[in-house]
Amino acid sequence: MKPLPVWFERAENLAIGAAVVVAFVHLHFSWWWLPALFMAFDVSMAGYLLNNRAGAVCYNLVHSYVVPAALLLSYVLSGSRWVVFLGLLWAFHIAGDRLLGYGLKFTSSFQDTHLGKIGKQR
Repeated sequence: MKPLPVWFERAENLAIGAAVVVAFVHLHFSWWWLPALFMAFDVSMAGYLLNNRAGAVCYNLVHSYVVPAALLLSYVLSGSRWVVFLGLLWAFHIAGDRLLGYGLKFTSSFQDTHLGKIGKQR
C-alpha cells in the first residue's frame, strides 16, 4: 500500500490547527497563548544532545497526538480547564510542525522524517 501524499497530511494538519484555534477561542482562552508557547514542546529535541536515537525517541514521544488526545478526553470526563488548555496547545504545536514539514523522526538523522527529508536538499 502506498503512503498518502505529503500534501494530504499537511492539509489534514492545517484543519486540525484551525479546529484547535476555534476550540481555543470558543473556550475563552486568549489566542495569543498559541504562538507564545508554540516552541515550548521543542524542548524534546534535547535528546539529540545524547545521540540520534535518543533524540528521535524523545521528539516522537512529544510530537505524537496520543498525549494531547488523552488530555482532551480527560477534559471531557473532568471539565478541568488546564487540561484542555494544555491538550489544545500541544495539538496546535504538532499540527503546526507537521504543516511546516517537521514530521516524526527516524533514528538516522533529525532531517529524516515520515514526511520526507527536511532542510536543504543536496
